[in-house]
Amino acid sequence: MAGRECYHCKQWVDAGEQHDCWTTTEAALTRDLSDDLREAWERLREAAASLGEQRIYASHRSIMFSRTSCYCFVRPKRSVLELCVFLTRTVKSPLVRRIDQASKSKAVHIIPITHRDQVEAPLTDWLREAYELSGVKRAPSAGKTGKTTKRKPATKRQPAKPTATKGE
Repeated sequence: MAGRECYHCKQWVDAGEQHDCWTTTEAALTRDLSDDLREAWERLREAAASLGEQRIYASHRSIMFSRTSCYCFVRPKRSVLELCVFLTRTVKSPLVRRIDQASKSKAVHIIPITHRDQVEAPLTDWLREAYELSGVKRAPSAGKTGKTTKRKPATKRQPAKPTATKGE
């Protein structure tokens, strides 16, 4: 039968069959989790959802939590849930495996979760802080007030006038 192998996910796709391996669902990402990880995921999702109005959606290999911008996401893996939380400060804690600079103002804190009992303070406090930060509109940066200044229009340079030399 005619078909092709998806270059991204390596799945066989029959001719004429629709295939979009980039679109996924929460259920598909959490389907193969162990019992401990599934319980941890359910508790983590519940804790984040209880913070208030937001959008929770799956994107590629992550489950995103977003208000006006994404404040955290979870990458379900075989043996761990990798929680990534965006904060404006760096948190020094044995719970945080790594911190990367995500933008000029935010750092992403990568936190491995293996059991539901880990989803408690201070982790839930960091989630709340990130949630609250994601709904705040930032003030313009120094020097960028949003106002435009009028510049003088450029003047055309006149070619230099030839000067008379002696003896002409």
